[in-house]
Amino acid sequence: METVQVLPENYKEVCSIDLQKNKKEAVIVNVIGGAVSLVMYIIMEMRKPFMTWIFEKADKGQLLSALAALILGTVVYVVLHEFTHGITMRCLGGKQVKYGFTGMYAYAGSNEDYFPKRQYICIALAPVILWGVIFAALQILLPEWEWVIWFLQIMNIGGAAGDLYVTAKVAGMSKTILVMDTGVNMTVYDA
Repeated sequence: METVQVLPENYKEVCSIDLQKNKKEAVIVNVIGGAVSLVMYIIMEMRKPFMTWIFEKADKGQLLSALAALILGTVVYVVLHEFTHGITMRCLGGKQVKYGFTGMYAYAGSNEDYFPKRQYICIALAPVILWGVIFAALQILLPEWEWVIWFLQIMNIGGAAGDLYVTAKVAGMSKTILVMDTGVNMTVYDA
């Protein structure tokens, strides 16, 4: 099945996922994301304590550059995460992608495109996979920046809790579904 811009006649809405309005789902996603982030932090803390790394950076006169890299990296990562969703939408047949920020979530979405299940799962998982590999490689190549890169990886994996949640819900549905993702609301249709 291909991405379409017109919903087939026999398709009807079967569910909607709105992490902005559905507080219960938002709490579930944020608790999962927070728990994953905490576990990742503890893993790195056991490997090399954060304060030890901070003191090492301070002794080398690199603390300010490390903090600047973390702040800039965070902002750039959020933008690149959403661009990765958007580029994947375009590559998988999407005609229009819009970007935004709701105050709670940054997003990429479309009001025109209905994505089949397989393509939608690729769109949802593209950033966490792509940036997960990139951050893992950077972790190996730049060990002196391990905590900066690890914080970005924590954001990547913990911050993708919404993407993983939506993927899990969609994965259990019929292979004939079509999904419209406006960025803050995902509506699933099926025949």
